[in-house]
Amino acid sequence: MDGPDAGERDRGRSGPPDEPPTADGTDSATDRDGIDDRLASRPRPGEGVTIDDGVVRWFLEADDRAAAVGRDVAASLAIVAVVALLLFAVAGTWPPLVAVESGSMEPHLERGDLVIVVDEGRFAGDGAATGTGIVTHEWGEETGYERLGNAGDVVVFRPNGDPRETPTIHRVQFRVEEGERWVETKADPAFVNGATCDQLPSCPAPHDGFVTKGDANPAYDQVPRSGADTTVVKPEWVRSKAIVRLPWLGEIRLAVDSVRSLLGVGPAAVTVAAGLVAIALFVTAADGRDP
Repeated sequence: MDGPDAGERDRGRSGPPDEPPTADGTDSATDRDGIDDRLASRPRPGEGVTIDDGVVRWFLEADDRAAAVGRDVAASLAIVAVVALLLFAVAGTWPPLVAVESGSMEPHLERGDLVIVVDEGRFAGDGAATGTGIVTHEWGEETGYERLGNAGDVVVFRPNGDPRETPTIHRVQFRVEEGERWVETKADPAFVNGATCDQLPSCPAPHDGFVTKGDANPAYDQVPRSGADTTVVKPEWVRSKAIVRLPWLGEIRLAVDSVRSLLGVGPAAVTVAAGLVAIALFVTAADGRDP
């Protein structure tokens, strides 16, 4: 209750009139200052952890810059690995990405493009050749099936089945059977450079397979000096088929291949070098921030 001398008692207090004393009798503001001091004196998580405490603990908990950069690099590599595994799971082939090295498939694929590929048996279109998942240009024109801007599938194959040859990415034109004189039965005269069957080493067909062609090339690959310079492509020579084009992203892959060629090193060495460059970039970025 307020009494006549309430105002006098309030004027005698040193603190705010509505702030009661704490349970232990100390002033509340002083008590808060003490709590703040104790909190400030506590070490932050990871502070003071050194490599002597164990490499794993240091890597996971330490608050210094080296450990922080290491964790950033590990996280980035983990993300790349997860993406690669997902692509492999969807594509069913490795590598799931190929870079276009020439202009033979222009305008539908250009040099420097990155192409997502899948196993030739996946996502097969209607009318795929028996025993394969490949739709030919010939059949695609009849059914309306298109891939990458034109009728029929675009495949990645080894010319003549030679593992030492650089893979070629071209469109499948039509299928032939062993002994078939395909220049006379299925070929477009505009794409044989005026040659007859008897003038081509791959005619009659030496085995069952496919006749292929780059969209921008003037003749079939099975015509000498006109493209991939290969005989009729056996189905087992086909490594994958193209699904999606990613413009210009293949320049990174082509640059890596150029470095390999100049230095005469294998892909593992280039991978290690790329990793070291990535780490250097992370370190540089870390210099501008607090751990």
